[in-house]
Amino acid sequence: MAKLERPFFPIIYVRGYAMTRDEIVQTTSTPYMGFEAGSTKVRQAQDGSIVKFVFESPLVRLMKDYNYRDVYAAGAEQADKLPARSLVIHRYYDEADPAFGNGKTPSIPEAAAALGQRIARLRDSVCGDDTEARKAFKVYLVAHSMGGLICRCLLQNQDVASAEIRGLVDKVFTYATPHNGIELGGMNVPSFLSMNDMDNFSRPRMAEYLQTAPDQVNTLGNSGFPAARLFCLIGTNSRDYAVAHGLSSMAVGQMSDGLVKIENAYVAGCPRAFVNRSHSGFFGIVNSEEGYQNLVRFLFGDMAATGRLQFKALPFPPEVERARKQGKHIQTAYYIETTVAPRGAYTYELTARNKAQESAVRRQYDELFDAAGNLMPDARSPTLFSVFLDSSKILAGSEVAFSIDLAVLNAGYEIDGVLFLKQHIPGEYLFRDTVVLFAKREDNGQWALRYVLTGDHWATDKKSATALASLGSHAASVNMASATQFSIPLASTKGFQAELVVSLAAWV
Repeated sequence: MAKLERPFFPIIYVRGYAMTRDEIVQTTSTPYMGFEAGSTKVRQAQDGSIVKFVFESPLVRLMKDYNYRDVYAAGAEQADKLPARSLVIHRYYDEADPAFGNGKTPSIPEAAAALGQRIARLRDSVCGDDTEARKAFKVYLVAHSMGGLICRCLLQNQDVASAEIRGLVDKVFTYATPHNGIELGGMNVPSFLSMNDMDNFSRPRMAEYLQTAPDQVNTLGNSGFPAARLFCLIGTNSRDYAVAHGLSSMAVGQMSDGLVKIENAYVAGCPRAFVNRSHSGFFGIVNSEEGYQNLVRFLFGDMAATGRLQFKALPFPPEVERARKQGKHIQTAYYIETTVAPRGAYTYELTARNKAQESAVRRQYDELFDAAGNLMPDARSPTLFSVFLDSSKILAGSEVAFSIDLAVLNAGYEIDGVLFLKQHIPGEYLFRDTVVLFAKREDNGQWALRYVLTGDHWATDKKSATALASLGSHAASVNMASATQFSIPLASTKGFQAELVVSLAAWV
């Protein structure tokens, strides 16, 4: 019997949507249904220059780095005595290929029901009749695009699988899944567009198979599945999505991965990260180093970190401040840019939200200031990041280290409805610096955290680091110990003041 050892449970990959019969046949004609596709290209800069970087594919990397194995041998898929670290492809499109099935494309509930059956068979194959092993058995689901909706249908639609089968799913990782549907030309795909199953992405249809209200399809509904256990990786590169000769990207528009809009690519309340990758293709999100590094830290890591920005003071330029004091009406908005990367990263970030990639957090003036121009005490504090880290990947010392490149800038000012241009300086930031955090969990279970602001100090100079006292602990999500909060003061000579509130929790 294969030894089951957390966190290395079997992984089932669920591929995305194939529109035409030719695409279905191409999909079923490959062993890994597209998940074996790697890449040698990354977009380096806005000018389109490309550097060569070999990413072998998530499957190959899992085999090389974590000793996972596929389930193929002697020209067939093995069904007996599989290792605990098995990689399985949910081949739900096989029956849609006339060579293997009846040529009928399964619906999402049918594909989800088949996934439930696949999980049950996998438990039998890995555990046999070992009672203790069957009790310990769990599975990870990793899905691209529509595959994430199939996974959610399994978890949320009680008519698809039993509570026992749903309870075997430990974590779900989705790449570029349209959790809130797909929009073309600013409109959700209509439910009557059933040709090639396009109605799978209509919110009324999604509400049926996810068992939610139509305006809540991007929630886990009444499934009971913990939100912290479902990760959403969101693409922000629309220009490199080449499907339909670029027509898809044009129809969906900017602030998307070329097919799924950023605002539709996550489940409410679930952790999420943003990477400058397109929906698929050579610059795609699945065959990317960024995607892989988020995947393995979410599945196998042991630390969760989140960051929120609490504003204290947001200054106006002198002329705008004089206009405000004269009683003139000020209207503006702010962008908050955040990039997070672990120590040693050179070719990837775990998450990147910035204005250039149309993914920065945006806050309106009236969400932050009252009518008198004072910062409101309940101003919306944006969550900047949710990342997972792995202490086994420490490269130096005994602490997990990661950087947070943080910037706050203005989107432009209006004074009494007139755009303020005379003194506007493009690219002028209210605050910009890189915060480097060094985190460690002590033997007593308490967290220690220190930080360095690299605008003035070298991150490697321990004398420059400031140790932080804990703000206390609070209840965290399922399968996390209680989270410990720390507050990092941020300020600029312009008058900007804020606190970066960081929460750390053990993650299994």
